[in-house]
Amino acid sequence: METYLNIAQIVTSIALIAAILLQVRGGGLGGIFGQADTVFRTRRGVEKTLFQLTIALVVLLVTLSLIMLILQK
Repeated sequence: METYLNIAQIVTSIALIAAILLQVRGGGLGGIFGQADTVFRTRRGVEKTLFQLTIALVVLLVTLSLIMLILQK
């Protein structure tokens, strides 16, 4: 059982790292040349889906970690 949880935790953490690295950065080089960074914009399409996937992966990783912690005692 612990082996499966370890594998699930490793796969989830790799997926979480990939999801974080794929997200678009908001600032860019516009701030260097005086462009305002205070523009409000909403997430749409793929960006919104990726953001929600990141949240789901974080919740799954924390849940797996807590389950492993409980099973070790």
